[in-house]
Amino acid sequence: MKSLGIDIGSSSVKVSLLEIETGACVASSTNPAQEMPIDAVRSGWAEQDPEMWWRYVCEGIRRIGSEHPLREVVSIGITYQMHGLVCLDRAGHPLRKSIIWCDSRAVELGAEALEGIGRDFCLSHALNSPGNFTASKLAWVKRYESDLFARIDKFLLPGDYIAYRLSGQIATSVSGLSEQILWDFQEERRADFVADYYGIPHGMIPEAGPSIGIQAETDAATERLLGIPAGTPISYRAGDQPNNAFSLNVLEAGEIAATGGTSGVVYGVTDTPQADPQSRVNTFVHVNHTPEKPHYGILLCINGTGIMNSWLRRHVVQRTLDYGEMNRLAASVPVGAEGVLVLPFGNGAERVLGNRTTGAAILGLDLNRHSTAHVLRAAQEGIACSFRYGIDIMRGLGLKPDVIRAGAANLFLSPLFRQTLATLTGARIELFNTDGALGAARGAALGAGYYRTREEAFASLRRVEAVEPVAVDRETLESTYRAWTAAVESKLNEKTTK
Repeated sequence: MKSLGIDIGSSSVKVSLLEIETGACVASSTNPAQEMPIDAVRSGWAEQDPEMWWRYVCEGIRRIGSEHPLREVVSIGITYQMHGLVCLDRAGHPLRKSIIWCDSRAVELGAEALEGIGRDFCLSHALNSPGNFTASKLAWVKRYESDLFARIDKFLLPGDYIAYRLSGQIATSVSGLSEQILWDFQEERRADFVADYYGIPHGMIPEAGPSIGIQAETDAATERLLGIPAGTPISYRAGDQPNNAFSLNVLEAGEIAATGGTSGVVYGVTDTPQADPQSRVNTFVHVNHTPEKPHYGILLCINGTGIMNSWLRRHVVQRTLDYGEMNRLAASVPVGAEGVLVLPFGNGAERVLGNRTTGAAILGLDLNRHSTAHVLRAAQEGIACSFRYGIDIMRGLGLKPDVIRAGAANLFLSPLFRQTLATLTGARIELFNTDGALGAARGAALGAGYYRTREEAFASLRRVEAVEPVAVDRETLESTYRAWTAAVESKLNEKTTK
């Protein structure tokens, strides 16, 4: 028996096939070969075509199906880029491109909603400012694309859309409602007060179920198109960051996960709903939450992390080096990059900076002394500094990141980055043999009952490396962090006084 996991990222779509009995990944496919385009027709905008995601899902499944019989698939799990908006008409067709997670056009509308609803009420019930979340993006469509808004029958998250294409059934999850700023944590129900403030008809909001459990079944069209038997349960659905935590077996209070793809995230689980008064970090319903045994995820997201590294590869080293070679070149420079600082905040408004956009920056360059290697090292140190900046906020909410779990992927493939992060935060970094698509496949097998317990589901999860802080580097990195923080504050002050 096999379980299929689908991961809808903003850079690529990955599909993995899990052998349930052994817990082994028997096949995976990542599409396309190059990164998917993000359309940014205006500054701060970011859109993608939902049909593009579906096309690459189909390509990945077919590629796996060319080597493995898909009739053995007994469960499907989906993980996806959070906060995206997919608008469907009555026929189930997308009305426009999806406004995705890093699009910041709705920031001002969210700030208005926080005051309009009432700051104290909003933070105590929704635990977040409406900020730039999905409901605020829909409010932007309502205000500026009113004719299109009038044609919307349902709005979905990216993962909900893929589940719909596989099953013909429209639904979301409770965790999904929380990431749309449509969950009332005090009342343990949908936050209709947000929809009412924005003038969003309740009928546009899909029904919500649990993240882990049977939510829909594949239809005959999917069997004809992809060869997966009709009636196969879709039994797991989660945004990429709750799913990353699930993939790493981070399910109980005090456990912490991290990831470093296009954006960088630290995600800690707590059993107490709480809000950051400035909404620099956000609280969502975790995948294993129930009213009887609550679990919440406190999420720190930095938009500009891995995208900073990829920008350097495209525009500074001109793709002449792969990431491994970039890492080795960066490591040839001393800790602290001899005074070069990189602020990686160049991918839209940053929640950790109060939803402000500072832009990325390379500071302290001495043209007679510094080289490409200095910039590459400073970028990885700057990304690690941005993690530390947010983790300090999380500490103020009671989380204690003594151990941070991560998958052996993306930024965490860089020895320099993970060593810098460990030393800056004082936490041990533990790397595991998993990724988002594999985690979704494991979640689907658990949700469909093929794994009976959490212990069974994660029996094959293996720690592949542990990275401890390096005491001898701590003083230099602390000095770098102080200079980096001062540069960030200076940037923020510039924006405030203009």
